[in-house]
Amino acid sequence: MLAVRSWGKHFLLQLPNLALRIHLLMFGSYRINERKEGAEPRLRLGFDDGQEFNFYTCSVKILPADLDAQYDWRSDLMADAWDARLALKKLRAQPDTLLCDATLDQEIFSGAGNIFKNEVLFRIRVHPLSKVGALPAAKQRELVEQMHVYAFDFLKWKKAFVLKQHWLAHTKRICPRCDIPFHKGHLGKTKRRSFFCIKCQKQYPPVLPIPVRSDSRQRSQRTPPAS
Repeated sequence: MLAVRSWGKHFLLQLPNLALRIHLLMFGSYRINERKEGAEPRLRLGFDDGQEFNFYTCSVKILPADLDAQYDWRSDLMADAWDARLALKKLRAQPDTLLCDATLDQEIFSGAGNIFKNEVLFRIRVHPLSKVGALPAAKQRELVEQMHVYAFDFLKWKKAFVLKQHWLAHTKRICPRCDIPFHKGHLGKTKRRSFFCIKCQKQYPPVLPIPVRSDSRQRSQRTPPAS
């Protein structure tokens, strides 16, 4: 084993002549020098010194050995190489993309998931159906910054087993700011669940109300009946 690396949700094992990409999906797990009782591993790696690495309920793909040629480490939200300016540039290159899709784009925010989307958009008070190009420049920068910040908050709370206690929007029913029901929908191209408040999360560009004539005006403009 030459190196153990990660890129977003990809767990990467670098070997002399190839690399392995492991994605733990929703319920994957691994064991080091022990085995999960009653379960057959999707992948088992054994070493000359008797140690072993077991992966369960995951996807495995063989890759060429040179990972640097395949991954841009600057897009990983938790990597030392994370580049906020590059993320902002990639974001602005998609002006017609909805925020509910852009926040899940792994080429921009590698490692982000649906919880990130709901919590960060609530933090910055932006509606998930907003378009990237309609966001003010300051909001675009705030989005990139908070996606990075939330990645470390997520890890800290996850390790302390208190992640759900810190959710403000994801799976919630009532907005903690406005005390009104959240809206919920499978939005955008990704069709992932979104939870949002229509009062404190502004939509860019704003949705203009459809003008409706009053009943009295409609009656006054009707053609009078023939005599």
